[in-house]
Amino acid sequence: MAEITTADIKALRDETGLSIGEVRKALNEAGGDKSKALEVLKNKSVEAAAKKADRTLGSGSVTSYIHGGGLSGTLIELSCETDFVAKNEEFKNLARDIAMHVAAMNPATVEELLDQAFIKSPDKTVKEMINGAVQKFGERTEIRRFARFSVSE
Repeated sequence: MAEITTADIKALRDETGLSIGEVRKALNEAGGDKSKALEVLKNKSVEAAAKKADRTLGSGSVTSYIHGGGLSGTLIELSCETDFVAKNEEFKNLARDIAMHVAAMNPATVEELLDQAFIKSPDKTVKEMINGAVQKFGERTEIRRFARFSVSE
């Protein structure tokens, strides 16, 4: 097993935004291998999302994104449990990134959107990004709905 350094923990934490403890555990479980640790964290995010699936969504953010000099734009509703998370800058950034994704990829349904490779991180799906948010914020998070508008359509 490779020695896990503070630099290893910091690098993975910077990449994932997760707590030092979670990152350290994943690196230990993966024997210090970063790619295996990322897989461990991905699996844990799926587990975290499943555990929180029955929680009530009482807050969230409606976010817009305008693209192409005003030729297309989107609105999305990203829901969470509390206004504490909804007001978090990382949550707002995730909502904006998903809105940008919708503008670029034009999914027809939320289900289709969730299955698409995320434009800012093609190695992950939008669903995996949402699961990561659940793990990071500790709250159920989901895309309730979205709308896309385009001058050319």
